[in-house]
Amino acid sequence: MMKILAVTGGIGSGKSVVCRILANRWGLPVYEADSRVKSLYVNHPSLLGSIEAVLDCPLRDGNGRFVPAMLAEKIFCGSGALEKVEALVFPVLKEDFRRFADESGEKGIVVFESATILEKPQFKGFADKVLFVDAPFDLRLERACMRDGACPETVLARMDKQKLMNDLCGCPCNAGIDACIVNDGTEKELEHKVDDVMKTMFADEIRNRVILITEHKNS
Repeated sequence: MMKILAVTGGIGSGKSVVCRILANRWGLPVYEADSRVKSLYVNHPSLLGSIEAVLDCPLRDGNGRFVPAMLAEKIFCGSGALEKVEALVFPVLKEDFRRFADESGEKGIVVFESATILEKPQFKGFADKVLFVDAPFDLRLERACMRDGACPETVLARMDKQKLMNDLCGCPCNAGIDACIVNDGTEKELEHKVDDVMKTMFADEIRNRVILITEHKNS
């Protein structure tokens, strides 16, 4: 039976690097929820129209192209817009994930990468295991600035919106978290940490996969 591993963490924690290790080293399919949502706004046949209807406003330019800034403005002005949008988006996202998992052909573990899964009650119980990727705050800030080419003030403004992630940073005590990786070293060190966590969380599911990885290394 397929198992879902959710990988989450704050800005600059390195959750995408962990997912890359899971994909390249472990051969696991990775579903990037945040980027898939952006794609669904454009490619899903009815999602954007449903959102426009429930918000009672257009979200496209004169050429019919989706304008993310228009949606962001509507959401951040309040009036429950975010909740209305999420009520439409999350069922579509889950359906898209299931399709992705089926098409991947993976029968063991599929990774669901999301920055907000712990904050959304609609995803309670969605994943079989949740892996939280952590790092010291200053290191997260430095990484995000380098990655995005942004000034510290800009990144800090984004980080301030991730209240739960900031609260968990350095002390990931949350009932929804099954394991935590502190990503404060080299990528090689991170690989070893990922290996250890996988062997602990999915001992039965990965036994054969570990053998295959070992054989591949020795071949």
